[in-house]
Amino acid sequence: MSERDVVSWNAMIAGYAQNGLGKEALALYEQMKQEGVQPDKITFVVLLKACASLAALEQGKQLHSDIIERGFQSDVIVGNTLVDMYAKCGCTEDARELFNNMSERDVVSWNAMIVGYAQNGLGKEALALYEQMKQEGVQPNKVTFTCVLSACASLAALAQGKQLHYDIIKRGFQSDVIVSSTLVDMYAKCGCTDDARELFNNMSERNVVSWSAMIAGYAQNGLGKEALALYEQMKQEGVQPDIVTFTCVLSACASLAALEQGKQLHSDIIKRGFQSDVIVGSTLIDMYAKCGCIEDARELFNYMSERNVVSWSAMIAGYAQNGLGKEALALYEQMKQEGVQPDNVTFTCVLSACAHSRLVDEGRYVFDSMCKDHDVTPTKEHYACMVDLLVRAGCWADAELFINKMPIQPDSVVWMTLLGAARNHGHVEIGRRAFDLVVKLEPKNAAPYVLLSNIYATAGRKDELAKIRNEMKDVGVKKIPGCSWIEVDNQVHTFVVGDATQPQSKEILADLDRLAGLMEEAGYIPDLSFVLDDVEDEEKEKALCKHSEKLAIAFGLISTPPGTTIRIKKNLQVCGDCHNATKIISKIVRREIIVMDANRSHHFKDGFCSCRDYW
Repeated sequence: MSERDVVSWNAMIAGYAQNGLGKEALALYEQMKQEGVQPDKITFVVLLKACASLAALEQGKQLHSDIIERGFQSDVIVGNTLVDMYAKCGCTEDARELFNNMSERDVVSWNAMIVGYAQNGLGKEALALYEQMKQEGVQPNKVTFTCVLSACASLAALAQGKQLHYDIIKRGFQSDVIVSSTLVDMYAKCGCTDDARELFNNMSERNVVSWSAMIAGYAQNGLGKEALALYEQMKQEGVQPDIVTFTCVLSACASLAALEQGKQLHSDIIKRGFQSDVIVGSTLIDMYAKCGCIEDARELFNYMSERNVVSWSAMIAGYAQNGLGKEALALYEQMKQEGVQPDNVTFTCVLSACAHSRLVDEGRYVFDSMCKDHDVTPTKEHYACMVDLLVRAGCWADAELFINKMPIQPDSVVWMTLLGAARNHGHVEIGRRAFDLVVKLEPKNAAPYVLLSNIYATAGRKDELAKIRNEMKDVGVKKIPGCSWIEVDNQVHTFVVGDATQPQSKEILADLDRLAGLMEEAGYIPDLSFVLDDVEDEEKEKALCKHSEKLAIAFGLISTPPGTTIRIKKNLQVCGDCHNATKIISKIVRREIIVMDANRSHHFKDGFCSCRDYW
């Protein structure tokens, strides 16, 4: 151009910024200043947005200084963009100070600050600011509602979410597809999937975001079958899935160990050209690993064109889930060698891998290196992993000393870890102490009562067992029923403990009777301590036979060709009796049986389990 004015420079700077080239936009601004062209407020608004997208705080602060120097700080649009920039760089206190000192504020100003709080995990502050906004008479718009609903979702604040729903109806925004989709998301994240689905069904307009929100809601609430069914309905209605849809549906497949449907999704992803997306690739790795296909997961990982910390963590988590601690540690070392900085999630995965493989010294080293070498402050998840590592290896004194020295208050996860280990090792007194601490923190949680009941049953303490059962009744907590899923012919079948409602129940029970005789010949002795009902031993044996994973295994045996691998997902930890039984069954039927329970994957083959009876 023979002549360039501020509009020319702004056009080029905006071009870079809008195409994701923030660094180039900032470099051009420096050239603009060197050539003596004076920026205007449009220049600053565009550049601040570029800084926000890059989380480039230092450049943003320099721009702030330039804005003050040129007298643009009092402009409401510039002020709003400054608030947004500081918030997106994680500086919510600086953003709030700016917001408080603005001479003029409009609805965009309030939205910028509310969004800043919500995106930085400060949901309570976002809700408080929304209330202040209403008190000052500022009318919220649809952006406000979507932001505040997101804050409610992150906090599972159902009461405030319902009040927002009322405000949305009152102001006529419910028909807006973005607002309605966010309402669906809020109800789902608060655990109200029926309310979410009713809203979804009644939407006058639905787009891919709406469908993805409902699918994600089902997946996040453990309703994988419903998520998969809705995805099929979405395709039938001609709505094209996007990256978010695929990640949600893949998570549903992983939760059910629905490998065949996961493979079909993989095919759809390739067809739509999404396989190169790093998020989709990482979710595919997670799905294959959780279905017990760790080699397929690693092959995918190796061929990813781009890998970030999420990809590495997903693969390490896959190794941990499948009990391959040494492989997880090797990959962690490779990750560091390639210059990828591990984050909180990575360390949780590595420590979990060490715990499941009894790699105590390695786990201690990783934990110590978090702060020392990587400037990562341990969270309650990391402390829980270390307690798990120590008690699994039988280092009880070290575990209790570690808990006593924790710089943060131990939460229910730590005490549940100790209680679970006490169950596995038969430590009655430690189990009782851990139980008392858990129920103080989570009085309505049934899990500690069940674990302590198992401890008492194994130890033959009938009086204490009777007392803990009465306590459960008095408190009003009920044991979560065991539930298992198996995929056959692209359909997921669900089995609940004691289930006799399946169309093939007679065949399933007949096959279990057949197996029972063969198992007895192979030396199987039922472990009756895993039945807590006060009934005769014969009834206890019948109850053990109807555990959900055994029903699912029998169904898999009668429904698939000989030699086919059987994959089962279970919502709880596999009990010791089912673990022993499945080892023997795998040898009798000459099949590999993979059971993915709440803690890890067990690969049963030829009478052995990959966990080496250590879980």
